[in-house]
Amino acid sequence: MSLLHRTTRVSRRAFSLVEMLLVLVILATLAAIVIPRFAGRSEQAKETAAKTQISALSTALDSFEVDNGYFPSSSDGLNELIVQPDGATNWRGPYMKQGIPNDPWGAAYLYEYPGTNNADGYDLSSMGPDGRAGTEDDITNW
Repeated sequence: MSLLHRTTRVSRRAFSLVEMLLVLVILATLAAIVIPRFAGRSEQAKETAAKTQISALSTALDSFEVDNGYFPSSSDGLNELIVQPDGATNWRGPYMKQGIPNDPWGAAYLYEYPGTNNADGYDLSSMGPDGRAGTEDDITNW
């Protein structure tokens, strides 16, 4: 085989610079489409986790109320789900086995009894991603 013939065969097996750039452009385009879709998923997962935790806390509060005939006061708050309050003779806790969790953003859940939004019950909420109460991203039980 001649040298010219062998060089031609080798160059046909390699990628040209234009082909490599085309592949990079295609990958960048796909990344620009796919990455934003997955970026919002972690925030959505945190919101779902907060809703689940509020539901678990609500179940624990309801169990506390069934056993004791009252909800914990705002001043004592959710700690009465873990530590037996004075005078609660029917307390069957702890009602939260893993303790009182913080919301997925690291803040304590807000508990108020009697509730402002739930006049016959309690208000339980997370301040959400912005960390401020009373904004539209709050996650609540009402």
